[in-house]
Amino acid sequence: MNETLAELLAVFFAAGRPLTVPELAGGLERSEEETQRLVGRLRDALEAGLHGVALEEVAGGWRLIVHPRFVEPVRRTLRPRPPRLSAAALEVLAIVAYHQPVTRPEVEAMRGKNSDAVIEGLLERGLVEIVGEKPVVGRPRLYGTTQRFLEVFGLASLEDLPPLEEGPALLLRD
Repeated sequence: MNETLAELLAVFFAAGRPLTVPELAGGLERSEEETQRLVGRLRDALEAGLHGVALEEVAGGWRLIVHPRFVEPVRRTLRPRPPRLSAAALEVLAIVAYHQPVTRPEVEAMRGKNSDAVIEGLLERGLVEIVGEKPVVGRPRLYGTTQRFLEVFGLASLEDLPPLEEGPALLLRD
């Protein structure tokens, strides 16, 4: 691995979050086209797993992840606990993801249950956010998913959500 790719790898390692090509280009003082090529070269260089990490495209950017070959040893060693979401939280999150922007009353109509506390919990976890107000009497808040939602579920964009008939069932699987 040459010094330029090592520099890029160091930036990804230090970031701890997805980085966009424009962010990288600005920090590395390179054009976006050159930066995109470097990201591709780094992704290819890491693909074999010789460095234990890989690049993943997610939430409109790129992030460093554990290479799939080493997930089990990492899991056995660190015993990470993924964030747990209740069935109600997953249900509301799926409704918001597939129907956004959506109001709380619309969510409740789809669920048939009060969703105040669940939506508050998802707001606190940064998985949903207020994206505006519906232009009707009372101006109810509109909710949508966040970049963090994309990161947590490993999605590059909302277009990567599975088809609706598979979506909620997929989100509820362990």
